[in-house]
Amino acid sequence: MDHLQRLRTFVAVAESGSFAQGARLREVSAPAATRAVASLEQHLGALLLQRTTRSLRLTEAGEAFLADCRRILGELDMAEAAVTGARREPHGTLSVTAPALFGSRHIAPLLFEFLDRHPALQARALFTNRLVHLIDEGLDVALRIAVLPDSGLTAVPVGHMRVVVVGSPAYLQAQGEPTTPAELKQHRAIGLAIEGQERSSWSFGQGRHSPAPHERLVVNANDVRVAAAVAGQGLARALAYQVTDEVRDGRLRVVLAAHEPEPVPVHLVYPAGRGAAAKVREFVHFAAERLRALPVLQGQGLEAPAPVPRRLTPSTSARR
Repeated sequence: MDHLQRLRTFVAVAESGSFAQGARLREVSAPAATRAVASLEQHLGALLLQRTTRSLRLTEAGEAFLADCRRILGELDMAEAAVTGARREPHGTLSVTAPALFGSRHIAPLLFEFLDRHPALQARALFTNRLVHLIDEGLDVALRIAVLPDSGLTAVPVGHMRVVVVGSPAYLQAQGEPTTPAELKQHRAIGLAIEGQERSSWSFGQGRHSPAPHERLVVNANDVRVAAAVAGQGLARALAYQVTDEVRDGRLRVVLAAHEPEPVPVHLVYPAGRGAAAKVREFVHFAAERLRALPVLQGQGLEAPAPVPRRLTPSTSARR
């Protein structure tokens, strides 16, 4: 097996987390894949993969080498496609991560459609509210709802997300609707505490902080927080996509809309830039187009549906 094929085999094994699966992706035997990676390690004089009877994980050197291999092989694929004019069909395993609720509602359907379009492709989805480090954890693409720090990742903007305060009609009728952030101190609320993340503050336009309501209930999942708000347990601060259905069908109402902070930018991010593999470039292009069409990513989607016009009964005079 030549050096280029050894590199491709190493990438397939590392991305799939298995010699057997990597071998199937490369259409070689499992022993051949094992020999290829061992030969590559011997050539480099470094251990790339830690092997146990139950698992396979990249070493620190392996993680860095995998990122370089992806970039180099991606650039080679692009160069070949430019010369031949051919469009390389995505293959291998595509790994995608997104916040848990947004992932299940909006990324998963895109991933299903993308897999239907590309039969040679496999996928792995990690929907979680913790911050996932793409390179460290061997993932290809992430959806981020945040102001992005400077990094070596390529970021593709797909929209922005409102940050809203909501309450149930029953709660607002009983406790009154706040008209200014200062009135929040008279209300109770549902807090959110996710492991590894700072508690979000009740800040409003231009970063102004206001007295926080009493968080009588604190939960660790966005869907539970929304359910608690619907049940009248208090006000909840949420990203717009988390409460779209509840607001549109009247179970929740947005309050303090005039005091909302700036919307949060939303991006698809991935490593390697132009050198990204075909599967990554194709998915990012496909997903960005779909996501930009979502009203909730364009500051819309929380409006109540337009009432259905009543069918007028012809008057007696009209019948004559």
